Amino acid sequence: MPDFRTALSEIRRPGILMRAVRFALTDYHRPTALKRFAPEEKRPEGIVSKLFETEARIEEIRQSGASTYSICDHIEVLAALVAETRLLQPRPVSG
Repeated sequence: MPDFRTALSEIRRPGILMRAVRFALTDYHRPTALKRFAPEEKRPEGIVSKLFETEARIEEIRQSGASTYSICDHIEVLAALVAETRLLQPRPVSG
């Protein structure tokens, strides 16, 4: 399995955008987000891969200065990416 957590930590985005993502995580609603950004994908790794692709496209639009850039979409997809990446991480075994 790819190391999605490392890939996520290597993403460099404006600080204000990432602060907004942290706030958005509190309201993350998985069914709605996945229906919007990864509707056909069922595998957890596939979902995260699709979210990475979507975020990369949105980032290209942001950097180009195009009028089609939506900060709301960018925040939503980054929040989904963070939340889904967290779900993929193995849980520590207590014992």
